[in-house]
Amino acid sequence: MFFRRQELAPELPLVAKYPAPEATQGVAVDRQFFYAIANATIGKYERGTGKKVGEFKSTPDVPLTHMDGGMTLGGKLYCSHSNFPETPMLSSVEVFDPKTLRHVGSHSFGRGHGSLVWMDWRDGLWWACFGHYNEKGGEPGKPNTHTTLVQYDRDWRERGVAYAFPPEAIARWDGMTASGGLWGPDGRLYCTSHHAPEFYVFRLPRSGSVLEMVRIVRSPAEGQGIALDPATRRFFQIQRKERAVYEFDIAPILGR
Repeated sequence: MFFRRQELAPELPLVAKYPAPEATQGVAVDRQFFYAIANATIGKYERGTGKKVGEFKSTPDVPLTHMDGGMTLGGKLYCSHSNFPETPMLSSVEVFDPKTLRHVGSHSFGRGHGSLVWMDWRDGLWWACFGHYNEKGGEPGKPNTHTTLVQYDRDWRERGVAYAFPPEAIARWDGMTASGGLWGPDGRLYCTSHHAPEFYVFRLPRSGSVLEMVRIVRSPAEGQGIALDPATRRFFQIQRKERAVYEFDIAPILGR
């Protein structure tokens, strides 16, 4: 185990705080805008000013009920989606045009590894985290220790690569799951829990099937969705109880 408790002490510097009523599940970011994600809505906001410039709302034609994590890639906005808290668990990736927030595509996993909470793109491959829960939204016999990170090709074909999360991380999730996650510019995996003001830094193991936890870092925000602007090396994270998106600098911890 590589994590040391004293590494919880530093808190990363907060750069900006943006009010966003949709900031209840996740967030995505590109060079000019950030996208605050709620169960059935998305708000588009200007970076720097926080001005709201666009909105998506679920409709009978696009009946989304529980969006979660988000990310931008190749001129598209991707959002994880599930039927949480209903069971059996069903999951999909929903795709939007970030310019207009028009819904433009969907990929269904059906009943698979669990409830899709976030996904990220790294080196030409998709990585998707499927959550499990001890109580609300959980399936009998599958507690949150079943939360799994799964690798896919660009067309969402499973590649037979998957990892579990280590017990020392799961013990801090309070019965919930790895609610946010992404690959950092240092090649490490950064994840949040549902409501703790901290995130967890992992690396792929040299052998075996369990991610190695490198450290825990105190966050200015409390859990759930995170996004990365690789140009500025800043994180965007929702602060659910304030309905706000926090922007903060992660440069102090990269490579440590």
